Amino acid sequence: MKKTILVLSFFVAALFACAQKTPPTVVSNVFTQKFKNAEKVKWDMEEANEWEAEFKLNGKGTSASFDLAGKWLETEIEIGKSELPSAVKAAIDKQFAGAKMGEAAIIETPDFNGYEIALKLKGKSFEVHATKDGKLKVNKE
Repeated sequence: MKKTILVLSFFVAALFACAQKTPPTVVSNVFTQKFKNAEKVKWDMEEANEWEAEFKLNGKGTSASFDLAGKWLETEIEIGKSELPSAVKAAIDKQFAGAKMGEAAIIETPDFNGYEIALKLKGKSFEVHATKDGKLKVNKE
């Protein structure tokens, strides 16, 4: 009997872990208006006050974040390192010589449009925001 209850408990926990989370209607409505062609949308709570949708848009991995009232906060579109502008690559090579570049994304927020690049240098990982013309700003993690 104890084994049955234990197995059943694990099964129920697995179902909840895999269940699709649903954002408030206001959030999903704003998302649908902003990203009409989104495919394979998966929602998750990024933080207690932030919903994040991960989806495909025009064949690219994309994510968008919204607050609980449906205000859009950020969009990230995954890109390859080769898709970064040469000015951005040159600025990273100059300011962070020897850094290993990780994931890169086009990032858009109400206050910034540019790129987000993950870097690793001397055992430390960090992110850099870059404008198209190569101006860099290190993000604290």
